[in-house]
Amino acid sequence: MGGCAGSRRRRLSDSEGEETVPEPRPPLLDHQGAHWKNAVGFWLLGLCNNFSYVVMLSAAHDILSHERTSGNQSHVDPGPAPIPHNSSSRFDCNSVSTAAVLLADILPTLVIKLLAPLGLHLLPYSPRVLVSGICAAGSFVLVAFSHSVGTSLCGVVLASISSGLGEVTFLSLTAFYPRAVISWWSSGTGGAGLLGALSYLGLTQAGLSPQQTLLSMLGIPALLLASYFLLLTSPEAQDPGGEEEAESSARQPLIRTEAPESKPGSSSSLSLRERWTVFKVRMMAGFELLFFRNTSLSHAQQYRWYQMLYQAGVFASRSSLRCCHIRFTWALALLQCLNLAFLLADVWFGFLPSIYFVFLIILYEGLLGGAAYVNTFHNIALETSDEHREFAMAATCISDTLGISLSGLLALPLHDFLCQLS
Repeated sequence: MGGCAGSRRRRLSDSEGEETVPEPRPPLLDHQGAHWKNAVGFWLLGLCNNFSYVVMLSAAHDILSHERTSGNQSHVDPGPAPIPHNSSSRFDCNSVSTAAVLLADILPTLVIKLLAPLGLHLLPYSPRVLVSGICAAGSFVLVAFSHSVGTSLCGVVLASISSGLGEVTFLSLTAFYPRAVISWWSSGTGGAGLLGALSYLGLTQAGLSPQQTLLSMLGIPALLLASYFLLLTSPEAQDPGGEEEAESSARQPLIRTEAPESKPGSSSSLSLRERWTVFKVRMMAGFELLFFRNTSLSHAQQYRWYQMLYQAGVFASRSSLRCCHIRFTWALALLQCLNLAFLLADVWFGFLPSIYFVFLIILYEGLLGGAAYVNTFHNIALETSDEHREFAMAATCISDTLGISLSGLLALPLHDFLCQLS
């Protein structure tokens, strides 16, 4: 590891720091180089952190179908539609909803975010990143070699631990860098959605088994570790006067007893609007019920296309902050609720004649979700004080996770009810 990683450990760890001699202000060229290294670093961190989470969602239908070849390797036939699991239902249902995978992929993240304020601040950043990378690699290996749905779900839980721990860690870390890194982080997480879903779809369509596909992705956790330890510069390279602030902030708990202060011109209504925006019900848990028989795509392939299109929309909108800044993010949440109602109506009545209409709606939903995410965190960065920004970033993550968890919990009984319909 380079000197940057060692410097960051000294200043962002929670051990008692020693006084150091102030370093001279870096030249302009060094400052610009550090800016781009951090921009690329946070983009890669966002990409790698969310990659395993997205892949597990894309593989949800395969995990629950759990078809096996004679060699005990997971196998998905890329050809015509397989025999339905429940031929009496027009939805071709698995015995368990893909919402079970969503819950396994999100509940551990929720637990981490809820417990983080109680003691995560006592652990330096570097060990957190190391644990996150190891869990991501373990998730790919465990699901790839699993012989049962239960074991596969344990691998999904590892992916959730990696994603949740990484998100809390890296969003808190942005408090010690220029605000622009939030945009790069958000774009990277959107890229994870697109590349994760697209790579799983493409490799399985090309004939690789899910096992081979998952094992081919083991380089992503290694890239996560390299991006943090080798690419990011120490915070003071961007803000020579911020060393003391970074060191003291890292020792403070994420949730404090006093109320956070706001910048001049902001109001308490901001937090209510932002919480409403990120506390939204996600539609991904019900994708498997949008099943069309009048197409050459199998049910598993339709599900993978839904995931890929949703993540493509998320990536596009999460990367759009420099072009379009949305202040009233509550409107995005309202539009998402209307989308949810429309697609639930289609699941019930089946009035859409072609799967391509659903493709467009899901792409649109991804655009809304990505825009809500990046603009929410950008607004928080602009309208909270420097002292409380780390707390605000970490705390706001919880609302997003609660929304996804709620959607998974609601989807389980909804799946069972609809699958009983003839």
